[in-house]
Amino acid sequence: MNEAAKTKPPIWYWIVSVFALIWNLLGVGAYLAQAYMDNDTRAGLTETELAMYENLPAWYTAAFAIAVFAGALGSIALLLRKKWAYIIFLIGAIAVILQMSYVVFSLKMTNAMTPIIIIVSIALVLLAKHATKKGWIS
Repeated sequence: MNEAAKTKPPIWYWIVSVFALIWNLLGVGAYLAQAYMDNDTRAGLTETELAMYENLPAWYTAAFAIAVFAGALGSIALLLRKKWAYIIFLIGAIAVILQMSYVVFSLKMTNAMTPIIIIVSIALVLLAKHATKKGWIS
């Protein structure tokens, strides 16, 4: 067993990692709800909302999927104490920034969650980097 594997993370690391997984699983749920929207849900949308969903570019949908699934996978990696969490979170954060940039600048839509999503994605990259440096993950 190497030295890094012997370094126990503090309790806050586990709490943050569990919350990160829950946060990202909510994101996966939001993606799946959008990607597999049923006719009943579509019927409840305004014409403007329906047109927006139908005209989202494929790269946006891909960025959304990459962002949420990378976040969930990175969170699992944190819980398993794997240092590849860093690269997965980094990929996810890039996807989040692309996705949110489209939402803000092209769709002209934003709400309180937009900056929070960006901040959390970057914070998880920094957490994984810090955990690697401290030897909590290897």
